[in-house]
Amino acid sequence: MKEKLGVVPFWQGYDRKEVLKIARIAEDLGYESIWIPEAWGYEQFQLLTEIAKETTRIKLATGIANVFSRSAGLLAMSTATLDEISEGRVILGLGTSGKNVVENFHGTPYRKPLTRLRETIGICKTLWRGERLTPEQSTLAELRHFKLAMTPVRADIPIYVASLQPKAVRELGRIADGWVPTFWPYEHFNEGLEWIAEGARDAGRDPSEIELAPFLGVVPIEDVDFARSALKPMISFYIGGMGTYYHDMFCRFGFTENADLVRDLYVAGNKQESIAAVSDDLVDAIAICGSPEHCRERLGEWRANGMGHGLVGLSPGATADSVEFILKAVAPA
Repeated sequence: MKEKLGVVPFWQGYDRKEVLKIARIAEDLGYESIWIPEAWGYEQFQLLTEIAKETTRIKLATGIANVFSRSAGLLAMSTATLDEISEGRVILGLGTSGKNVVENFHGTPYRKPLTRLRETIGICKTLWRGERLTPEQSTLAELRHFKLAMTPVRADIPIYVASLQPKAVRELGRIADGWVPTFWPYEHFNEGLEWIAEGARDAGRDPSEIELAPFLGVVPIEDVDFARSALKPMISFYIGGMGTYYHDMFCRFGFTENADLVRDLYVAGNKQESIAAVSDDLVDAIAICGSPEHCRERLGEWRANGMGHGLVGLSPGATADSVEFILKAVAPA
């Protein structure tokens, strides 16, 4: 089986020119994909178009587009346009984001996120097939019988969903092509995959056709303690500064005491203490640190636990030179 890995630049400290170099390096090394994030900085579809013009093979993914800041129709149009420009290399990564950024940055009410996700996927697929929308396809908007005034290169552009909650993970088993969990402990992939299988079976689908593509941190250096320390600031931020999603997930998988401590220190404004409090066991459950040989071995363990397409997260402000070392160390065989 082909070892599939993707690359995910971080949205903070994003350097367009460096990421273009990284995309070319990743393509030359045999990486499967590059996933461009979006928060409140650069706009991802324009960045992906720029990368499409500089590459020929690597797949181009939104990592992740939220379903509130663009209408379903605009998402369908943007994705189909990029797929044409890139000659069929797009993966549409979707998620629901969170209430704060959706309402306080985009100015859109954060209502019924799972319903919006489900309906967005249905609308996109209808439009890509060249069919007309119907009013029955949405409970959140008044749709009319529009169809795309262009013919998409592909009617089946793959859609991957980033979700953590059981109900949402089951739903993607019914409607999506891949699952993109962030910081999900790899030894517990089976739990999420079973939720996906339940949804897939309900929809008459084969669960094995839905790919597990987790975000993961990889720091391939001999000094394991230093490698872990490079990841702890981001883990602290996700537990303490990204709402309750990640804290709750870590509690569910046996890290309650550590997650509570990290969160409480972060919320109290003790950021450095929060970072220091992230346990080595938690880091090792969601990331890979150590020598290149160790990292490659651990990637094999992640694959044995169900990973089909690992997405290697890069540090904020990472340069092409520093990233090249990481990508070469764990390049797909």
